[in-house]
Amino acid sequence: MLPRTGKPEIALAGKSNVGKSSLINRLVNRRALARTSSAPGKTQTVNYYRVNGAFYYVDLPGYGYASAGLSVRADWGRMIEDYLHQSEGLKAVFLLVDLRRDPSEDDLLMCRWIRAQGFAPTVIASKADKIARTEREERLRALREGLHLSEEETVIPFSALTGEGREEVLRKTAEILKAE
Repeated sequence: MLPRTGKPEIALAGKSNVGKSSLINRLVNRRALARTSSAPGKTQTVNYYRVNGAFYYVDLPGYGYASAGLSVRADWGRMIEDYLHQSEGLKAVFLLVDLRRDPSEDDLLMCRWIRAQGFAPTVIASKADKIARTEREERLRALREGLHLSEEETVIPFSALTGEGREEVLRKTAEILKAE
């Protein structure tokens, strides 16, 4: 059973260890609000983070590889699916993808699901600080192609370490909340 927050919610989806919790911490300028780990699979429940009493960022468990058993990962999958289908406050899903890697089949499925629910995909290309500037455009192009994104669909390079992309993500959040 999901809580009814009565507020707008923006969910963060992506593979295990892609940086969803780090994104939340950087967006709200708190070092350890959302717990992070170098080991995949740290977030094992749906976690709600209220921001300024106005809305929630919702940190979903990662999909794909995690240092947990198959049955636990299946439970996470059901938890994610239940949240995405049942949340009354869901206004958008930010899909986090590691900029260093090609999108996985799971990333593509999530992107398709976002569109099928009537949302425009907002892709946050995490770990941007780990890519040389000379490789950036090539990696962003590969990400767009791998997820079948149009030029109008939003991709924001982001680094939790440097803060790159923070303002763009906050602007996108404000735009989504304003459209409500």
